[in-house]
Amino acid sequence: MSTTLAPTADPVTGPAHRDANVLRWLGAYVSSAIGDNVYYIALSWAAVQSGTPAQAGLVTAAGALPRAVLMLGGGVIADRYGPRPTVLVSTAARGALVLTAAALVLAASPGLWLLGAVAVLFGVVDAVFLPAAGALPARITTRGQLARVQGMRGLATRLANVLGGPLGGLGVALGGTAGAFGLAALLVGASLPLLLTVRVGTPAPDDTPERASALAELRAGLCHVGQDKVLRPLVLAAALSDLGFVGPMNLGLTLLAQDRGWGSSGMGWVLAGFGTGAGTASLLLTWRGRVPRAGLVAATTNLLGAVAIGSLAQASSVAAGTCVAVCIGLLAGLAGAVTGALIQSAAGPAYVGRVTAASTLVGFGVAPLTFPVVGWAADLWGVGPVFAVCAAVSALGGVVALCSGSLRRAELPR
Repeated sequence: MSTTLAPTADPVTGPAHRDANVLRWLGAYVSSAIGDNVYYIALSWAAVQSGTPAQAGLVTAAGALPRAVLMLGGGVIADRYGPRPTVLVSTAARGALVLTAAALVLAASPGLWLLGAVAVLFGVVDAVFLPAAGALPARITTRGQLARVQGMRGLATRLANVLGGPLGGLGVALGGTAGAFGLAALLVGASLPLLLTVRVGTPAPDDTPERASALAELRAGLCHVGQDKVLRPLVLAAALSDLGFVGPMNLGLTLLAQDRGWGSSGMGWVLAGFGTGAGTASLLLTWRGRVPRAGLVAATTNLLGAVAIGSLAQASSVAAGTCVAVCIGLLAGLAGAVTGALIQSAAGPAYVGRVTAASTLVGFGVAPLTFPVVGWAADLWGVGPVFAVCAAVSALGGVVALCSGSLRRAELPR
């Protein structure tokens, strides 16, 4: 199958970080991602004000369930209607939903049921938005620039994480929960004008998927993954890596800081170390643009990152934990970006939405649902064994990748 894109305008032969079209997409992505961070802070703040910590946890996790159930269908929509139109419509829906939440909070004090409904609806829209957003880079640049674009996307994610927290806190401080929701809606909505100016390539006629029922298209996408010698182990490795990674680096890190007596400031230093490592990996990819022996690099860094996750639970001081977190961020950031570039390169234009949905389903949908299990296991056996088990699951992803000769030999396009 051909994977050539027929661009809607003259193709840019220079590097992606000098392409105005890619930079417009990047600006839209940054604005939307910061808005997401502010939204989650506003939602968690409102939930804490309305109920117990356990109830607040249920509200904030409520959006993960529809993502887990519906994300594969979101990939079908992205392939059927195209990533750019899907991103535009779902972004508008996300902004309108958060703006409605701001109006409801401003009009009356919302209960947990209303906040839970907002979280669930946001998760439903996210199930459509995320596969399309993940598939869009393959339509705005040449295949040889995919690794550089993934590096740029990683830098944007780090920037959004750094700015989203303070902006969310500022929104709550100045305007209460309604103000924070309104700020989130503004940031998400601000990405729309930029997205409207982004030009995308169109698939060649042979790469346009035949229209069928949604279920048939979903089956075709899964069969495409299952039959491809690179995509099959790559998607499985990504799923196992995310399954073992998300728990320890979210709830698990909070429990570890509490167990070690590091406090919130210590946890902040560890998170800063992780962000520094991940940002460095993204910057390296943005600068280099291509990684030789990409399949082997993805598998090796995945495996080494899992070892680092297990080592984090053995850190006895904040300084040691921060150093280990830098290594985790560097390895996980490199593995994730290279894996994403390989997936988009191997998927082909007709299947990129569905393959993106399959590869990110566990990270965005399934893994967040394991947080209660992580917390329960830590209470029962302690933080160390939980980190060890999660690291073993993540390492299994690296083993799967290393055991696949086709994936080990996989290269990114020049």
